[in-house]
Amino acid sequence: MDTLSYKTKSANKATVEKEWFIVDATDQVLGRLSSQVAKVIRGKHKSSFTPHVDCGDRVIIINAEKIKLTGKKMTDKVYLRHTGFPGGQRSTTPAELMDKDPARIIEKAVKGMIPKNSLGRQCLKNLFVYAGSEHSQQAQQPKELKF
Repeated sequence: MDTLSYKTKSANKATVEKEWFIVDATDQVLGRLSSQVAKVIRGKHKSSFTPHVDCGDRVIIINAEKIKLTGKKMTDKVYLRHTGFPGGQRSTTPAELMDKDPARIIEKAVKGMIPKNSLGRQCLKNLFVYAGSEHSQQAQQPKELKF
């Protein structure tokens, strides 16, 4: 009984077309930028989005050291981790993280906005963050993405 004149097409690994985008993080708010980037690397901006397939595009973020946090988040927000040993809870603030590795703050924000499973880890490989304005993906000719 094939009476419909249209069918829902489901993307798969072979039919997905990935593009390259570049984003300048200068004076962008961390959370707003991260949510938009998470949507692009997940593929939700495409009409051919399929939840169980990595159909997202690749995103390069430059100037990560010039990102902004609103309010007093730079000193009051706390990132917690645990070493696995008793009493091994460690904490750091975004200000300390920016001094050590400015790219990590954007990676952590985007990682928190994608699914916590193997597909999410695979999507996270589509993100490239650089502290400065130089990046090593010039050959891919990325398009500029404005938010």
